[in-house]
Amino acid sequence: MADDQHEEVSKVSAEEEIRRGITVMRRVVQGRSRGIILDVSWNNQGQLIEPNGHTLTSFIGALVRNEIPITCDDWRNKELKESKEKIWSEIKRCFNIEEERRGFCMKLAGKLLRGFRTFLSSKFLKDADGNFVDAELPRKYESLISAEEWEAFKSKRQDPTFQRISATNRERASSPAYPYRKGRVGYGRLEQSMLQKEESSETSLPAHVLWKEARVGKSGVPQEDVLNVYQKCEELSQTLSPDDTKNILSRALDVPEYSGRVRGKGFGVTPTSLSVRKGKAPSNRELHARLEAMQAELDALRREREASASTVYRDASDKNSINCTFQPNIPEGISHCQLYLSSPHYRMVGKGKVHNR
Repeated sequence: MADDQHEEVSKVSAEEEIRRGITVMRRVVQGRSRGIILDVSWNNQGQLIEPNGHTLTSFIGALVRNEIPITCDDWRNKELKESKEKIWSEIKRCFNIEEERRGFCMKLAGKLLRGFRTFLSSKFLKDADGNFVDAELPRKYESLISAEEWEAFKSKRQDPTFQRISATNRERASSPAYPYRKGRVGYGRLEQSMLQKEESSETSLPAHVLWKEARVGKSGVPQEDVLNVYQKCEELSQTLSPDDTKNILSRALDVPEYSGRVRGKGFGVTPTSLSVRKGKAPSNRELHARLEAMQAELDALRREREASASTVYRDASDKNSINCTFQPNIPEGISHCQLYLSSPHYRMVGKGKVHNR
């Protein structure tokens, strides 16, 4: 399954696609020129959600179509480094987004590039029966794709090795037993809407709950086979121990798990990301950031203590100088008591009379 078939391709003709025009996200670019930078949100599993989750996805798709040639088959190619840097720079110019989200955005860009190539092939290079046709470069994409790129793209699609791999993948993805029915929503935004609708205080839902809801069509009623899988998942969740590592949904479907993905959670969620959010030991980067924060706090406390000590020392010095300045000039050999008794202000009270001495 390609992300559990959670992106159905709308069946529109090539002529309709031409009339629709290319997505360039003018609203985002024009907003940026007016100083409007859009905020984006993420769920606790690291998936892009609303508000502006769909907008960012479309914006990344537009950037990929402009910056990456369709002849690129390996997203990890080092020659794409400069183009990837430009894509990330443009994203940061238009959206408030943390540097740590770069990995997600780049993976999403690679996925959108693959989708664009598949779209071009299925819409323009195949007839109704799936046979290859030698089509000319669509006018709609003349500003994005050169004639040389188009010819190279067609040659790659006709390569026997590519045809063999394509046929295998097409066979595997055809007629899924439990097709995804939520279009472009994706599991992250689907989960968000479910939690908001239920006014739940939870931050996530079990994978099998999402899986069932993702297979409910416009009728609002899940099919019987989907309900059967859901009920089996409910039973398994009551009997399996929390330490059981295999996905309950995979057990209920009786299918193998694939590395790097979590069935029923969609794009952006991996076993590693889930384990990190469940309390796995922090990474070196996180530890370094914590150490820097603690060092900054320690430096601030040290400066505050030094400033306080300096103030106390200055006050003590002032007091000492005052005492020295106003010290009376007492002749040598005369005590303080003798000096006081000889003062004209001393009064002695006796027999109702007051005498001054």
